[in-house]
Amino acid sequence: MKRVVITGTGALTPVGNNSKDFWASLLKGVSGAAPITKFDTGKFKTKFACELKDFDPLNFIEKAEARRYDLFTQYALIAVEEARKDANIDFEKLNRNRIGVIWGSGNGGINTFQQQVMEYAQGDGTPRFNPFFIPKMIADIASGVISIKYGLRGINFTTMSACATSNTAIIDAMNYIRWNKADMIITGGSEAPITESAVGGFNAAKALSTRNDSPATASRPFDVDRDGFVMGEGAGALILESLEHALQRNAPILAEVVGGGMAADAYHLTGTHPEGEGAYLGMLAALDDAGLQPSDIDYLNAHATSTHAGDNSELIAARRVFGTGKGFHISATKSMTGHLLGAAGAIESIAAVKSVQENKIPPTINVQKVEPEFDGLFDLTLDRAVEKQINHAMNNTFGFGGHIATTIFKKYSQ
Repeated sequence: MKRVVITGTGALTPVGNNSKDFWASLLKGVSGAAPITKFDTGKFKTKFACELKDFDPLNFIEKAEARRYDLFTQYALIAVEEARKDANIDFEKLNRNRIGVIWGSGNGGINTFQQQVMEYAQGDGTPRFNPFFIPKMIADIASGVISIKYGLRGINFTTMSACATSNTAIIDAMNYIRWNKADMIITGGSEAPITESAVGGFNAAKALSTRNDSPATASRPFDVDRDGFVMGEGAGALILESLEHALQRNAPILAEVVGGGMAADAYHLTGTHPEGEGAYLGMLAALDDAGLQPSDIDYLNAHATSTHAGDNSELIAARRVFGTGKGFHISATKSMTGHLLGAAGAIESIAAVKSVQENKIPPTINVQKVEPEFDGLFDLTLDRAVEKQINHAMNNTFGFGGHIATTIFKKYSQ
């Protein structure tokens, strides 16, 4: 099978509106959480989230064009354009029949759906809907719009596996290139879920933190006092291509993607398996796919959303896979970015790629007291970034329905 490399990244996140600023904020331990500005939270249990900062889509997209797209598609376009520039791509010089898009979104145009239904409900029953309602709402539209913008006629679809979505997309992209079905695939994920319906829904499921008095410290993975995740928004884009194709066009090579594993908890609608069964199987599958041993992994970017059951089950699974070595580094970047749901795997994969590039591990912030069962078993990289030789980094993502997707990135060498 063909080797697959990453030649560009683009990020639009609560702690940075491009890959460079995103990575710098992670290394500094910056929290993106603050009171919600997108709607009135007066009657909501949770009044904060990790929103984008100092961001105006009209700085990137023409107003007439932006009206046709939900925010999640706008976010996707902006991140992809950064990744295109980062990878030094001129599509006019490439075979666009062999370039595809595999994108991910767990919620699609949830804000568009909410707005249109509310307008209809407040009216007299006359069905006055925006002609762009359906294409703005459907979750697959971002991949279609990306391909239309650049004239890419290769493989094109959207994955959906809840919060494992964009890691699933990356795995699919890797495999289609491995199988010589494409020379290059734009992949990643985007999400714009900070809406009344999403915040209210996750509140009803008792999944969100309600630490309204201190948003910046609310996301605290592995801490005994964690009380739920903090919602985030944004997008992450990665350019994947065959090594042969990248070398032919003299592309910058950031890292190699060498393994992907998918599995299922087969346990509960929203909860993770108490023994981390799916996570365990997903990590083993990724290692097997990459032809690696657990000892080869230098860093794990954990799913670690800051929920009690979820964090514990992942660490149990990690203990089953990696043992209890103190030198094994794990960190939870959601402590800074919040949880970007279907886009989480994309931005956290970018963090993993940056780690193998720069030999740096971003910290887990806000942890005051680690769960006693796991205290001392791993190096959870608390508070401060760590410099360490990183040849392989793993990224975990898990989603409602028991979906599991794990990716592995390797330092590039010919």
